[in-house]
Amino acid sequence: MDIEGFVRSRLSEGQNEGELKNILAERIREYKDISEEHSLLMAQSVIDEVNTTLKIKDSDDEFLKDIIRIPKANVGMGQMGVGSRGAGDFFVHRRIAQIVSSTNTASEVNPSAQDDGGVVKVKSNNEDMYVTTAVDGVHSRLSDYPFLGGFHVTRATLRDVCVMGADPVAILSDLHLADDGDVGKLFDFTAGVCAVSELLDVPLVAGSTLRVGGDMVLGDRLVSAVGSVGVSPYPPTARKGATDGDIILMTQGAGGGTITTTALYNGYFDVVWDTLNVDFVKASNALFNNDLVKDIHAMTDVTNGGLRGDAHEISSTTGVGLEFNHEKIKSLVAPNVLNMLENLNIDPLGVSTDSLMLIVPPEISDEVIKTVKSVNVPIDIIGKVDDEGSPRLVNEDGSVETLTPLFREAAYTKIKKLVGDTTPEDFEIMKDKVQKAANSAIDKKDKVIDYILNNRQ
Repeated sequence: MDIEGFVRSRLSEGQNEGELKNILAERIREYKDISEEHSLLMAQSVIDEVNTTLKIKDSDDEFLKDIIRIPKANVGMGQMGVGSRGAGDFFVHRRIAQIVSSTNTASEVNPSAQDDGGVVKVKSNNEDMYVTTAVDGVHSRLSDYPFLGGFHVTRATLRDVCVMGADPVAILSDLHLADDGDVGKLFDFTAGVCAVSELLDVPLVAGSTLRVGGDMVLGDRLVSAVGSVGVSPYPPTARKGATDGDIILMTQGAGGGTITTTALYNGYFDVVWDTLNVDFVKASNALFNNDLVKDIHAMTDVTNGGLRGDAHEISSTTGVGLEFNHEKIKSLVAPNVLNMLENLNIDPLGVSTDSLMLIVPPEISDEVIKTVKSVNVPIDIIGKVDDEGSPRLVNEDGSVETLTPLFREAAYTKIKKLVGDTTPEDFEIMKDKVQKAANSAIDKKDKVIDYILNNRQ
């Protein structure tokens, strides 16, 4: 529970402070074994601190008030589907990329490419070297399963480095546990991270451990992110490299955090074991070690919004068309995972299966397949790149449908099914509001930079 947010909201609604103090003290005692007197003191402290910050609105410093004022879109994260890997999420990420691009800083791959990893070029011994970085957040529904959360988020960030054609060399961990969380959760999560680290011989080198919201958040929620760094002597294999005439390959996927969550919350517990592997990175390393990465046009992981989302992003970024064979794709979802998804009526093309998708020129496709199979990872041809300008799926009956991302990724828990994945009627209005908020954020950034450059010695 975010007690600071609770107080700020109630005060803005004009609630009596005496009533608010008693309500908050009672909520605090739900989480903490303390006396009524102590809980009332804590409640009053929070109210006093929030009231102090609210005095800023009466300040004569208009610039400070402008800086702390959030450029509100009046659109909630859930309303927009942020984090749900669909059309709304993609739109917001493009606005984040817009803010990044407004800095005019140089990189080989930045968020505007909608790749999960970013790349910069540096000089080493007078030769170009490409450094890839990526960061992923732990799946929100794995807070109570820290080991699994740590395992899968670490594997995810290493995937994001690998699909840029880089060799992973370091892992970083940022861990936040709410005030009432047991310290053992920190160790369990770190053990999950280190399991992947040891399996792939990539060291965990740095990190940070803090409480979620400090004293202001009650409960035992765990949130975290794991980052990674990779290097390569070759330019990145970003999505923008897809070319008309290329062959599309895909490895077998058993899923990661999303499939684990699906299994745990729907009672398919045996499927968890299918997800505990490092096949993706093994396949990527095999390609790197056999010097094939330099000839691959694009690599991506089938994660955000499933194949539907990835196909849409590649096509919209490059302008090429993509034709997929539905039967081949389904054959490359691990059997236990596919069985679970079909039983639960979850679209396998709309969730993260953690497959490695490769877009390669025809002349190297056989060598790529041979190399990946040499490390016991199944792989097959699932389609081709053409000049049609859109992603399309050829079904088992020969019919063809355009692949479009859902507003949210395919619902894989009961609560997600209730929320739904249909596009809201006011989506275009929400997009306009979000765009205005992004523009306002850029304006604020520019004002602060101007102030620092022209008003500070």
